[in-house]
Amino acid sequence: MISNIKITKTTESGLSKIDFDNIPFGRVFSDHMFTADYIDGEWTNFEITPFGPFTVHPACLALHYGQAIFEGMKASVSHDGQPLLLRPEMHVRRLNASAQRLCMPDFPEEVFIDALHALIDLDANWIPPQEGSALYIRPYMFANGEFIGVAPSDTYKFIIFTGPVGPYYPKPVRLIAEEYYVRAVKGGMGEAKAAGNYAGSLLPAQKAKAAGYDQILWLDGKEFKYIQEVGTMNIFFVIDGKVITPETDGAILKGITRDGFLTVLKDKNYDVEVRPITIDEIVEAFKAGKLTEIFGAGTAAVVAKVSDLTYQGFEMVLPPTDDNSIGTILKKEIDGLRAGKLEDKHGWLVPVRRTTEAT
Repeated sequence: MISNIKITKTTESGLSKIDFDNIPFGRVFSDHMFTADYIDGEWTNFEITPFGPFTVHPACLALHYGQAIFEGMKASVSHDGQPLLLRPEMHVRRLNASAQRLCMPDFPEEVFIDALHALIDLDANWIPPQEGSALYIRPYMFANGEFIGVAPSDTYKFIIFTGPVGPYYPKPVRLIAEEYYVRAVKGGMGEAKAAGNYAGSLLPAQKAKAAGYDQILWLDGKEFKYIQEVGTMNIFFVIDGKVITPETDGAILKGITRDGFLTVLKDKNYDVEVRPITIDEIVEAFKAGKLTEIFGAGTAAVVAKVSDLTYQGFEMVLPPTDDNSIGTILKKEIDGLRAGKLEDKHGWLVPVRRTTEAT
């Protein structure tokens, strides 16, 4: 371990209480967490401690003005028991890109990677062995300056905690294209994984669910014409055998799963286009019988298949997918890679290294 991380192990593990075959997503947490503080212009107090609450001041700036960002990533275990990370360097770089957008300090890449290795090694037994399940990892940073004023904080806190998760969106989802509410606009915070982006999506998502849908297809905020994302995921369409996904234009998150899919599709010689795509084009493709698949791409679900999409009252029901569908192939590729069953052609997998004994 390169970084000077103080490690204190828990004396009461909760692992024996966990049923890995029945894990509610995001509600079960592992034994330990990593914390760090930004004070006087530098990151310090690198610690791994037992998972648990911490205190914040009532004037904590994040609670008032929203300086808060996060990442989502996973650790898996190979068929021979080796804990694995997938492209961790991409996540810390995106975290720091989010930090820059919200006027927050970068977190040191080396410390981030060291903290991941130490934390996952310590809680490696929390990684579910079932393929498609994983140990979800949540790094996040928030402003904890203790004053009221619309200005960047002078202090920040960084935390990483983990928790075992099963498959997310196990069934195909129903979508409705949103024509009033907006997720993000160019020049806004769409590319940042900022807490406020997700808070703003809750009301329209709630209304969509009340109308019988599972998630929202977001359109651009100027013309409500160009497709952005689906729920909290990037989106892919298969039209006449061609795979199409919107380009990241400042309003769309630069998804790491999305990036991986584009690489895998290229490896497999699929015809891929990354470009602006309109909702009218999707309707026309459906009417012509050329729209065969829609799926979301993200860390939590990997692939979320779409069963139907409604736009202006017009329902587009997609044909059932099978093992030969592109979304299924991509999910199997990522799951197989995480399980160590497929060749790691691009060096994406990082074996979790053993760390020093706890102090």
